[in-house]
Amino acid sequence: MLFDKIKSMNIDELNLTDKRRQICERLGLETSEDILSYYPFKYEMFKEVHYADFREGSNVCFRGELISSPSTFRKGRLATTRFKVLYEEEILLITIFNRPWVNNVSSSETITIIGRYMGNNKVTASNYYTKDLIGEIMPYYPLKEGINQNEIRKLIDFVFRKCESQLEDIMPSDLREAHQLIDYRTAIRNIHNPSDSNLLKQSISRLKYEEFLRFYLALDILKGNTASSIKNAKDFSDEKVNRLVESLGFELTKDQRDAVESILTDLRSNRAMYRLVQGEVGSGKTAVAMIGLYANYLAGYQGALMAPTEILAKQHYVTFKKQLEPFGVKVCLLYSSMDNEKEIKKQISKGEADIIIGTHALFSKDVEYRKLGMVIADEQHRFGVKQRQALKEKSENVDFILMSATPIPRTLASSIYGDMDVSTIETLPSGRKGCRTYLIKENSIRSIMEEIRNKLAEGRQIYIIGAAIERSENYDAKDVSGLYEALKEEFAPYKVGLMHSKLDNAQKDLIMDRFYRNEYQILISTTVVEVGVNVRNATMMIIYDADRFGLSQIHQLRGRVQRSAYEGSCYLLTDSKDEDTLKRLDILCRSNNGFDISYEDLKLRGPGDILGTRQSGIPAFVLGNLIEDSRFINAARSDAHKIIENTDNEQYRKYYDKIYQNASKNYVS
Repeated sequence: MLFDKIKSMNIDELNLTDKRRQICERLGLETSEDILSYYPFKYEMFKEVHYADFREGSNVCFRGELISSPSTFRKGRLATTRFKVLYEEEILLITIFNRPWVNNVSSSETITIIGRYMGNNKVTASNYYTKDLIGEIMPYYPLKEGINQNEIRKLIDFVFRKCESQLEDIMPSDLREAHQLIDYRTAIRNIHNPSDSNLLKQSISRLKYEEFLRFYLALDILKGNTASSIKNAKDFSDEKVNRLVESLGFELTKDQRDAVESILTDLRSNRAMYRLVQGEVGSGKTAVAMIGLYANYLAGYQGALMAPTEILAKQHYVTFKKQLEPFGVKVCLLYSSMDNEKEIKKQISKGEADIIIGTHALFSKDVEYRKLGMVIADEQHRFGVKQRQALKEKSENVDFILMSATPIPRTLASSIYGDMDVSTIETLPSGRKGCRTYLIKENSIRSIMEEIRNKLAEGRQIYIIGAAIERSENYDAKDVSGLYEALKEEFAPYKVGLMHSKLDNAQKDLIMDRFYRNEYQILISTTVVEVGVNVRNATMMIIYDADRFGLSQIHQLRGRVQRSAYEGSCYLLTDSKDEDTLKRLDILCRSNNGFDISYEDLKLRGPGDILGTRQSGIPAFVLGNLIEDSRFINAARSDAHKIIENTDNEQYRKYYDKIYQNASKNYVS
């Protein structure tokens, strides 16, 4: 948070209604600054198109008088509403899908129509408004199930009016003047409620620059706190490491060998390792981690591997125990509420546990390591300044690796990860057949029923992914609860499981374990399976409403069905008619290279979608784009260094202090 007064205004102090409080909780917004920083992802310009300029297939916007009452027809879950309007002496037939509440409009009312002209005086509308919006600019925000655009707009407007007088701009004035940036208050007002397109552009420029400035300043702060840490060099036998590699039962790829070599070099260095190992799902990062932890063990140190869930920790534990115990390594498992938790903690403190695999319980205050030398964390963990400090408290000699299955192009990795050395694993291990992806231009499985039944008959398992948990009029995506009820009968006697984020961790682990054991042949789930247990027998994935997901997210999801020697198949279902959307999804059908796909995602959607904003733990630029905004990036990087080097300047010091106080919350990796 950058502003003292805004930081102090939490949800309780804002006097929000229960409904607005619930929206904040659903979106993870804790303070007024969080709310004001919840930026739109697109805008709709309400520029009137006269009837004489209508062209078939073109977008139109106009005000028309309603001359027939809306009528809604339902077919399954699809609601189709039709009505007629009079516009410039022409009678137009309007069709709008999945907006049954259009019936609330009164006859003879004048409404604003946004849509596409289909020819023959027919318009397919994307939305309608009773208010005269011609000449206005409408913001659109990222939604979650059960929340609509109007509710978010009203929430942000309420908070802005309540806090407007308190919005202090602490960006150094010389930086604002050098880049001709408008003040913060004006930028916030106009990014949410733009009065004209020119002010909107200026607002976006101001906030883009500040996103990059805060990011690079935070990286400089983090680097100063961690990257220069001195530690004792670790000594170990290359011959013994090679024996472990030879015992793996497969040959390391060149990228794996390069990553291992870099890790071994870092271990032998007297500078604390802080390395990212990035690679696609199934690229062999776990094998690289195992070799690094073994070398650390040979040097006389304990090692820890953090997994995002108990079930994944258990899977890693079984793998490591089987592979390493023949080499004399004592592998232990630790997670909260396990039966022998106290005994494991005692073994760790006495140095009887060599490699400990677990969840965040690994760094509870009551866990004491005898001689911790290396930590490897999964990308789903938030690991910032405070967490790194906690590591130092456990041991002054810790080498750290972050493993990420979100592949970022090499040329951009240093910009995103900043203070980390980067190892990239692009090539998949030999024997993997990959995954074929197919685009189905309807949001239904009816055209692929034969493929599904054939796959089940072969004894294979299937993931079915949905964007919503339950049905909602405000979020018209297929919901997994409804799919479960429909498909568990359709595919009987095969067993169907249901998993989503509203289940607690124990429930999710149980369901995933049953799928892993083939007690469920079909698992219907939201994206909570994106990172999880390897189910080698699962070779098909079906994704409903694929247009609602980022390319990189879909690519990571489909990685779940290419974990064996059998070729995987992924079906992307969408009823979107938008040409750009279909072209975007077609990229996945043409390429199975996660690095190429993430580059396309960066161009099309920005890093917030690729990196899973506030969840992957990697700084996400809501407005900035690493491909397009090189001017802002270069200026912000230079200015961040300038601030670091001139903290005797009062304005620079104030700005630096605010970023430092919040680096662990907003900039984690």
